[in-house]
Amino acid sequence: MRKYILEIIVFFSGAIVMILELVGSRVLAPHVGTSILVWTSLIGIILGSLSFGYYLGGRIADKKASFRILAFILFSAAILIAFTTLIKDPVLTLIQASIRDLRTSSVIATIVLFTPASIALGMFSPYAVKLKLHKLTSTGRTVGNLSAISTIGSIVGTFLAGFFLITYFGNTNLLLLLSALLVLISLLTATSIKLRAFITAALVIGVIGFAAQAGQSAEAIELDTIYSHVQIYEDEYPTGPVRILKLNNNYHSAMYLDNDKLVFEYTKYYRMVDHFMPELENALMIGGGAYSYPKDFLANHENANLDVVEIDSELTELAKEYFGLEDDPRLTIFHEDGRIYLNSAEKQYDAIFQDAFSSSLAIPYHLTTVEHIQNMYDALTEDGVALVNVISRMEGEGGKFLSAQYHTYKEVFPYVYLFPVQYPEDADIAQNIMLVATKSEKNLSSENSELNNYLNHYWKKEIPNYLPILTDDFAPVDQYTLKMI
Repeated sequence: MRKYILEIIVFFSGAIVMILELVGSRVLAPHVGTSILVWTSLIGIILGSLSFGYYLGGRIADKKASFRILAFILFSAAILIAFTTLIKDPVLTLIQASIRDLRTSSVIATIVLFTPASIALGMFSPYAVKLKLHKLTSTGRTVGNLSAISTIGSIVGTFLAGFFLITYFGNTNLLLLLSALLVLISLLTATSIKLRAFITAALVIGVIGFAAQAGQSAEAIELDTIYSHVQIYEDEYPTGPVRILKLNNNYHSAMYLDNDKLVFEYTKYYRMVDHFMPELENALMIGGGAYSYPKDFLANHENANLDVVEIDSELTELAKEYFGLEDDPRLTIFHEDGRIYLNSAEKQYDAIFQDAFSSSLAIPYHLTTVEHIQNMYDALTEDGVALVNVISRMEGEGGKFLSAQYHTYKEVFPYVYLFPVQYPEDADIAQNIMLVATKSEKNLSSENSELNNYLNHYWKKEIPNYLPILTDDFAPVDQYTLKMI
């Protein structure tokens, strides 16, 4: 193994860089989201950090190339990754509280948390090349071989992290695993007995600390699925005790522990379907989460069937375990992307509900475009209705997304209605807005007092049309949402 230690180092460094980048997206998500803005910051800054590491590693290698120094660099990278696990939560909480601009917050968060470790990881390759070179006639082959090995490591790390490691270990445990792996490699690289003893002692202390942390019980259930960081915990609301589901640190679903009422006000607005389509038989919901509204729908429509498309199968299992979701012959669940489902859907629905978000505020862009809306229209029966949860301001710069989304729906549906939930008279506050799209004009009053209360929130003012409609080719949803923040 000692003979191929440099190849082992560059392979694992390539893998660790990509794993760190993917884990980084999950670490940042609860506080700054998962938008293209966040990915841009993460990729750009890590690439810049690696570049500086390449430069620094080459300079140090030219001055003095030794396995002892390489072992120290490896150990330093391990310590920096471990340090990231210690500071990530307080740092991100502070950034989220003090910086409102998403671009600035994502850049600063990435620099603070991932730049030091990325610089250290970038130093490995040029240092390994220097140690591997024996004669000038084989320089090209040596550099090419090590570069290829590093790239193969990056490929392996990408697939391992995306398909297995993140969902199996979770963010913190995986970062600690990377740190421990680097410590072991540095131990194999070290030539000094004193340095090996120091690294071994650090590894033992780290393992003891990790075991102690793992042994601590937590009141909240916390885990990572392939799509989200999940937290489930109980809290006491003025209206009663609740169990809450948070995805990426954002409130997603909730359930009362002592009754079957809906907790979040906006979910009650889906009940307007009984006004717009009183005789419905088949409905579809895009986005299940903890299945708050699907349970309510089934309880209030004894003769209707509901299909739910939830991209994350693990959320469905959690909903069954913690949120009272039960198997029902009238409920069919599909675990796939809502857009993909509708692309090939042959079934006709009387109503389509949509409640899907890529962060606390932004709908995944491909669920906002005219192509997706056309799929919704085609999947609805002749008098069918779509009810879509949108978060936006009603007017101004903060209402850009609503304006674009509203007029994109108007491009397909002849009648589109907006019902601001929390502040029906205030255009300047970001809030839930129930967008209702129908194929025929509807009366907006009801003899049912509950439904009439929701209908009275109808927004009568004009929504200005000054933005292009959203398409698969052009849908700057993240940028519009940023204006709202």
